Amino acid sequence: MAATTGDTSPSSGTWRTPLVIIICGCAIALLSFGPRSSLGFFVQPMSREFAWGRDVFGLALALQNLLWGLGQPIAGAIADRFGILRVMIVGALLYAGGLLLMRYSTAPLSLDIGAGVLIGFGLSGCSFNLVLSAFSKLLPPERRGIALGAGTAAGSFGQFLFAPFGVAMIDNFGWQAALTVFALLMLLIIPLSLAIATPPSTTSSSNVSAADQQSFKTALAEAFGHRSYVLLVLGFFTCGFQLAFITVHLPAYLADQGVSSQTGGWVVAAIGLFNIIGSLSVGWLQNKYPKRYILSLIYLARALAIIAFISFPITTFSAIMFGAVSGLTWLSTVPPTSALVALMFGTRWFATLYGFAFVSHQVGGFLGVLLGGIVFEQFGSYTPIWWLSILFGVLSALINLPIVEQPVARPVAQPA
Repeated sequence: MAATTGDTSPSSGTWRTPLVIIICGCAIALLSFGPRSSLGFFVQPMSREFAWGRDVFGLALALQNLLWGLGQPIAGAIADRFGILRVMIVGALLYAGGLLLMRYSTAPLSLDIGAGVLIGFGLSGCSFNLVLSAFSKLLPPERRGIALGAGTAAGSFGQFLFAPFGVAMIDNFGWQAALTVFALLMLLIIPLSLAIATPPSTTSSSNVSAADQQSFKTALAEAFGHRSYVLLVLGFFTCGFQLAFITVHLPAYLADQGVSSQTGGWVVAAIGLFNIIGSLSVGWLQNKYPKRYILSLIYLARALAIIAFISFPITTFSAIMFGAVSGLTWLSTVPPTSALVALMFGTRWFATLYGFAFVSHQVGGFLGVLLGGIVFEQFGSYTPIWWLSILFGVLSALINLPIVEQPVARPVAQPA
């Protein structure tokens, strides 16, 4: 694999074997995705203590999703240029600091800064997105597909672990203690990131490909002038809208329907557990079938699952079944989306270009969380947002169909 640093794959003589890279990267994905997927369980206890409406918490987590998205291409560009390690360290410190500030928040502004700004930017520096970038750069091509699926599945396993763990901590020790423990766990990302460190980019004038000689501006112009990339980015908006809305508002929605918080925890855990199956399966299937068709089916399946969920009375069984079905399609959009970015443009600016796709994802997440809180406070119901999620799912299923799965055409340099 050509790269600006030569061969970025670790040599066989080092401790950073492909297996070590995958295990440590998956552990980072697990840790970084766990707490943020459990923040919906803090809505009710914090709202009761401080007499906040759901729109207050919704705004803070909407900011988190937006800033995570806006910070991702910046973090990706820094990681592509200077290496992933320092970005991971700063991201983990910001994440831990945001959780601690959230623990001491007594006003909406401090909640916005902690849960919104610090955690949002922290996630952009240490979430599974950069883990996938490291996998793409460090692992040989034959291992990337399953590694991308494993990294995504690890994030889901974090959701599976942290959802019931967070509920148990809140019930037994209080929401303040739960946030403190979450913050301490985020510091484990720092030593783990040593295994997935990528070298700085040092472009030389000889023995490098045209893709490796590309400038940042040229890479962006090429990507956003490419029809298939634009379609991929637009479709990714729906993924963020649906996931963020469900992550933040589903626990409260289930409580409104008379479902206990413990059951709500297991519903979110079921999403994480079954997403392991979905992500690994898609990571394997994308090597056999067109990725655009896989993405289209995922978005359509989500829309149908939501229709079934809101069309019948909510019971413990139906809630857990919704969690299981949703889990199969939860983050399974990530392996084919990231693989398409690498296929179209190579790995030189992968973290940056996937980061811009992720901006679309997180703008959708921002609107899903924010509109969920606003609509509930205005109408006392989440029904309009559920139907908007269905509409977006159908549209994204259609948007992904025309994507062309092949490398972008680049002019070949002629010898002097």
